[in-house]
Amino acid sequence: MSRFTHASIVGAVIDIPAALVTSQETFNGEAGRAFVAGLPQRAAGFLERWSLRLDGPSMYGMCALVLPVLRADGGRAALKLQYLDEETAGEPVALRAWAGDGAVELLEYDDETGTLLLERLDASRALTHEPDARAATVVIARLLARLTAVSAPPELRRRLGPVAAAMLEQVPSALPRLPDPADRRLIGDCAAAVREVAAEPGDRLLHWDLHYDNVLGVIDNGQRGPWLAIDPKPLAGDPGFELFPALHNRFEPDEIRWRFDAMTDVIGLDRARARAWTLGRVLQNALWAIEDGDLPAPHHLEIARRLRG
Repeated sequence: MSRFTHASIVGAVIDIPAALVTSQETFNGEAGRAFVAGLPQRAAGFLERWSLRLDGPSMYGMCALVLPVLRADGGRAALKLQYLDEETAGEPVALRAWAGDGAVELLEYDDETGTLLLERLDASRALTHEPDARAATVVIARLLARLTAVSAPPELRRRLGPVAAAMLEQVPSALPRLPDPADRRLIGDCAAAVREVAAEPGDRLLHWDLHYDNVLGVIDNGQRGPWLAIDPKPLAGDPGFELFPALHNRFEPDEIRWRFDAMTDVIGLDRARARAWTLGRVLQNALWAIEDGDLPAPHHLEIARRLRG
């Protein structure tokens, strides 16, 4: 989940936000509608199963509903109800591997539904509100250094190697659908950069979506630091594939090189490989846009231009 807003809870009835309904219908069709319809019953079932009490208004993003709760011992937690798919299925695998080092701690998990009980963080204090964008970038880099220090568990199914191979297979048919020759050359250069590194996709545990809204403040600050990552869409791969979200969120063209250099320095990455995998993220997003009949986002293309030359 990225930025949260509030939804009211009246008794045991949960107000399902329209944005969540629309998102589920758009991306998951009938299965998404069934997921939304079952949320009140699912919430009630897990409140009872894990001996939880509601502790305030719910929070929601585009993919999940999160309920602030209290555990039987009075400890604060967050019940995350989400649609189970390839991306969300890897979340508990990653959170268990990180064990709270740089990421929110997993307290309970249900394999059948993908429901998680997480430590509660301060949803009102997202890193996106940090006024100093450079300081926020360094926070992201330091978290990534901790997260990518962990080897991807064998049970994590999503792997960068097959992802990169699939992208490269799509390029010949996708490029002719770009009307601007300069854009075709740019995306072609992104594909060429990926080909140079695709044979060594890496084996680190990646968050994949670590942008400023996916970093929240710790409520009880201790040795783990003031910020933790949430909502991973994990895969195994090269840490260079992690930099793109911090470049295109809070987008500032003249800051692209600074952010890229700062993150590679803090994480300790080979800059050439990190550049290639970042261009791979541009390629990935461009292919998704083309598949949907759209053009690549202009700020994504600008990232590629600034890193290519």
